[in-house]
Amino acid sequence: MFQPLSAGEAPASPVRGWFAREAAATFALSWPLVLANLASSAMTTTDIMMLGRLSPEALAAGALGFNLFMPLFLFGIGLVSAASPIAASLVGADSTDLVGPRRAAHQAFLSVVILVLPMWAILWNAQYILVAFGEEPGLAAQAGTYLHGYQWCLAPAFLFFAARSVFAALRRTAPTLIAGLVGVAINAALNYLLIFGKLGFPAWGVFGSGLATSLSQLAMLGLLVAYSFFDPLLRRHRLFSGVWRLHWESFAQLWRLGAPTGAMIAVEIAIFASTVLVMGLIGKAALEAHAMVFQIASLAFMVPLGVSQAATVRVGHAYGARDAGQVSRAGWTAFWMVLAFMGTSAATMLLIPRFLLSGFIDVSAPANAQVVAFALSFVQIAALFQIFDGAQAVGAGMLRGVHDARLPMLIAFFGYWVVGAPIGIYLAFRTPLSGLGLWIGLAVGLAFVAVLLLSRWRQKERAGFFPECASDLRRA
Repeated sequence: MFQPLSAGEAPASPVRGWFAREAAATFALSWPLVLANLASSAMTTTDIMMLGRLSPEALAAGALGFNLFMPLFLFGIGLVSAASPIAASLVGADSTDLVGPRRAAHQAFLSVVILVLPMWAILWNAQYILVAFGEEPGLAAQAGTYLHGYQWCLAPAFLFFAARSVFAALRRTAPTLIAGLVGVAINAALNYLLIFGKLGFPAWGVFGSGLATSLSQLAMLGLLVAYSFFDPLLRRHRLFSGVWRLHWESFAQLWRLGAPTGAMIAVEIAIFASTVLVMGLIGKAALEAHAMVFQIASLAFMVPLGVSQAATVRVGHAYGARDAGQVSRAGWTAFWMVLAFMGTSAATMLLIPRFLLSGFIDVSAPANAQVVAFALSFVQIAALFQIFDGAQAVGAGMLRGVHDARLPMLIAFFGYWVVGAPIGIYLAFRTPLSGLGLWIGLAVGLAFVAVLLLSRWRQKERAGFFPECASDLRRA
């Protein structure tokens, strides 16, 4: 048996036996989450591809509506996902506790009701909001129609992510993957049927695409609910049985941890969305190159995102057990796993950039020369970007495991908007770097956030993790 680390003791060398055991446990928990994240991305890709087949205007309307939808969606996901570290800490404190995880789940479920009502009101009036922001009225009207079908996915999606978070804390990640894969298939089929009116279904166009996603999310939630009644462990926890009872202290704890988490995610997605807008000011070729390279980077990011979610659970279990040594081991193991993967990802981008870009564009066509030149320069920074992006993602996940989200949110805001954004804009418009300057700004912002998040982790590690947080579990 390994001995717990004392307060302030650095984690041992990764060659020790505990690293292999912890890495195996983290991998077993994270790989279904990675694939489930990829499945979620695939649903969005399916919508965009199907709308593109309908018409360029439909594609533009779907993208416009989705950009309005996404910040609300990600904030809600971040909030309800706080059930994961809370439930994990309760499981770590007492693996036989059936009440605590159920209570955490129910507070997240009740929070969904609070979240979706104002969000539905906002999205129902999307047409008028987009026109107020200066969008062309016809395009705004189509985007509003799309969201009239799409907005209803919020409730089942939030409930799905809340349930998935508690499932992960209880070491049940496989059903999340299965539901995600089924959801991709259902979404593709319903998009085809409801957009184009196949097999006797009405041809609802952009509204049909939005409704297809809502129905797919509902099916995914239904699968998790059904699984909870068949799995012996989940059946004992009765997550979907009985009345959802409000427990004020647990409810407040969820919002204290979840609201900053949601805000941190929203802050991050906002900086990337803003980069797209600014890149458009530089030129069409730069924007096309940015879209390709960013898609490559986003695909690779699904791995550290999944490992980060697993780290939250592994750290949370140790946090609940009040084992400072295991908290440290779980966190650093996830960190080194992410760093190893992102290092490999960065090397791949540097070694075969043209091959990666060839999946999006004919890199040998003379007409694409300017786009390819931009993309090749962006890939070089994206390789460095990978290391920092993975480090900040897993660092945030580690800190959520010990119920620390408020300061990481402030770090993210400062790093992205006060450090990264001004540097990127200055380099893009005040130097010859052009679009490459924006990527450098993103990389600098991510590096700043990653360093400060890991510094925060080391600070809590030196304090033994528990002194300033000792009352959290008692209140839960």
